[in-house]
Amino acid sequence: MILRFAPLLLLAACASTPTGPNVMVLPGSGKTFDQFRFDDHECRQYAYLQSGGEAPNQAAANSGVASAAVGAAVGTVAGAALGGSRGAGVGAGLGLATGAVAGTGAAAQSGHSAQHRYDMGYQQCMYAKGHKIPMAASRYDRRPSSYREAAPPPPPPGTPPPPPPRG
Repeated sequence: MILRFAPLLLLAACASTPTGPNVMVLPGSGKTFDQFRFDDHECRQYAYLQSGGEAPNQAAANSGVASAAVGAAVGTVAGAALGGSRGAGVGAGLGLATGAVAGTGAAAQSGHSAQHRYDMGYQQCMYAKGHKIPMAASRYDRRPSSYREAAPPPPPPGTPPPPPPRG
């Protein structure tokens, strides 16, 4: 019975995310491409450690397998409680399938979290070494065409009034 759900367990374990940076970094001003490559290598190692010393795809796989195993154990106990020894086998199979499906979501989240930590560590390291981190333009960075400059601030108290207009 459990062997029927083995493909679901394998699917949960195969969640994969990139094992390198998911962000763009450009060589800094005055840096050669060889310096950029050397710094890239060092910063990838640093980012790997910042992400918990675990590649994002490994974190995803571990999370998926753990969720499937917990689901099988809970299903076995529930099946045994509800249907005796025969119910334990059915419960284990159902728990494994449910755990594998839930594990796929947990694996994806775990992989994304590790990738985010990796990317942040990589960008911090490369920036500290003098390289450029391009930023996306925000819609708040641009003034709309109907934007008017604000009126100048009022003069401080005690300032004499401006002279009256001529004419």
